[in-house]
Amino acid sequence: MNGHLWQVHQLARSKRAVHSAVRDQLTTLNEALASGRGPTRPLLSAAADLFQLAGEVAIDGNRYSEAASSYALAASVGREADAYDLWACALVRHAYVEMSEGRHREAVQLLGAAARLARQGDSALSTRQWVASVQAEAYAGLGDLTACERAMDEAETVRELGGDSANGGWLRFDGARLSEERGARYVQLGRFDLAEETLTGALKQTDLAVGHSYRRRGAVLTDLAVVGVRRGDAEQVVAYGGEAVGLARATGSGYVVRRLQALRGELGSQEEDRRVAGLGAEIAVLGMS
Repeated sequence: MNGHLWQVHQLARSKRAVHSAVRDQLTTLNEALASGRGPTRPLLSAAADLFQLAGEVAIDGNRYSEAASSYALAASVGREADAYDLWACALVRHAYVEMSEGRHREAVQLLGAAARLARQGDSALSTRQWVASVQAEAYAGLGDLTACERAMDEAETVRELGGDSANGGWLRFDGARLSEERGARYVQLGRFDLAEETLTGALKQTDLAVGHSYRRRGAVLTDLAVVGVRRGDAEQVVAYGGEAVGLARATGSGYVVRRLQALRGELGSQEEDRRVAGLGAEIAVLGMS
């Protein structure tokens, strides 16, 4: 059931559509644990898995405190189950909450703990590489290009693993997002030449084609709009930003809306252009919905 719910979450245009099913499954697991029927460790692992999904649903709905609580519970239950990879992944997801609030140093600390746990886990899984990928984001937030690129290079080693290195649920890191993530890191670090080349290449991937992953495509489009802002290219800002707004409307994704709100905060003097001002107004309306 957990695996099915992760699949539904991944395919759903609106992530909140799976909220009630996740809640019901958590209730079922809690009753099974309380009754003492069946072996405890597999049930604890299943609960650690599902709490991470509950956090993903919450964070996409901008419910950060709820997401943080879910990830903390996932980490605690993963520890009780001696499930090092599950435990590490819960810490990685918690680090995203810290970064969303600009607390990159705190995220680095969480990710350091996750890296140590991952080394005790299953070496055939991509947990260590996912930790490294998110560490790159935290280092970019601190402006540390050297540490960021070192972490990205470590994340690239996922390509050396077999096809079963990710499970499609609580661990989905298979290297498919590496180009868009590297591009996003270059945006953070102000390397716009490298960012634009990497991100436009990422948009050509099948997974990011029109009609596929709305959330991922929306994030890449927003990053490209940010590059346009920094270069003073109003055409680029409106073209990429406008498409990202359309995706945010279609999905109701809080994640894409947050990215767009960050873009709006950078528009500044470019809002003298009527098209850019219109884009800013559309983003403002999204934030109020």
